Amino acid sequence: MLKQSIDVRSAQPGDVPDLLKQMRELAEFEGYIDEFKIDEKSLLSRAFGDHPECYIFVATGAEGIVGYAVGLIIPFTYDLRPTIVLKELFVEARYRGEGIGAALLRHIVAWTLAQDGARLKWSVLAGNYRAEAFYTQHGGCPESKWLPYIMDNAALKAMILLNDIAL
Repeated sequence: MLKQSIDVRSAQPGDVPDLLKQMRELAEFEGYIDEFKIDEKSLLSRAFGDHPECYIFVATGAEGIVGYAVGLIIPFTYDLRPTIVLKELFVEARYRGEGIGAALLRHIVAWTLAQDGARLKWSVLAGNYRAEAFYTQHGGCPESKWLPYIMDNAALKAMILLNDIAL
């Protein structure tokens, strides 16, 4: 239950300074702050305009932006419907437990359906049991058929060099 009046809406360019502050907080928590490269210019160019690369939604209360969610669209999948990826969901620490995360998640779910999305996917940081419980409480479940894999930049370059592939 919300303890304060919260509005969830699409982010606007004027929200970028507050968003960057919260994105940095998330990067610190998730352990990639040293690699965090997003600045005001890059966020403005990638999240706003005619062809955004991501969609950002903000939760606002009496004190301004208190949380945000970032969605990505994978437009073409096996069933000819998009898969939506919840890339980030963040609520400032002092507002956690007030229903703001649930409000952001509901907004992303509604947006997913508005995009004719067939599914919503996300990742949870290993060991973040609070996030696991939150998503489970709201109908999410761990993927049982697939294990996520990743190649970092060094692995990408090593594979190209190993196979002598010209780009």
